[in-house]
Amino acid sequence: MSRRSKPKKRIPMPDPIYSDVEVAKFINRLMTRGKKSVAERLFYDAIEQLEGKTEDKGIDVFRKALRKAKPLVRVKARRVGGSTYQVPIEVREDEGIAIGSRWLIEYARKRKGRSMTDKLAAELLETYRGTGTTIKKREDTHKMAEANKAFAHYRF
Repeated sequence: MSRRSKPKKRIPMPDPIYSDVEVAKFINRLMTRGKKSVAERLFYDAIEQLEGKTEDKGIDVFRKALRKAKPLVRVKARRVGGSTYQVPIEVREDEGIAIGSRWLIEYARKRKGRSMTDKLAAELLETYRGTGTTIKKREDTHKMAEANKAFAHYRF
């Protein structure tokens, strides 16, 4: 085991419009090739589109969609005695939000659509309503963990 001290956790500055750290983290995950201004514009335009499609505020739709997308358990491969087992592990709060936001961005990028703004808004809206590929991925992950519950004693 390493004797080195653990690095201090870095928290990004809150975003300028909503003063929310989770939004800033989502924008950072959305960013490609260091183009933060492009990622911010995509996110804020998608939030504006959500406000037009729902009666709720766009940021509230985003927060609820992110909460619905986050998994509670996941499986991790453990090698025990020559066999590899899929061991279910509970997910921490911050890790769950990171996984959920990665899934939202991944499935928004895979969508067919005109622009990334439209695709991101559509994925957030479907996740908010409890449908869509992000919710399906979360349910599949939970089913896999449930199916491998017998190997939970290999967790360490």
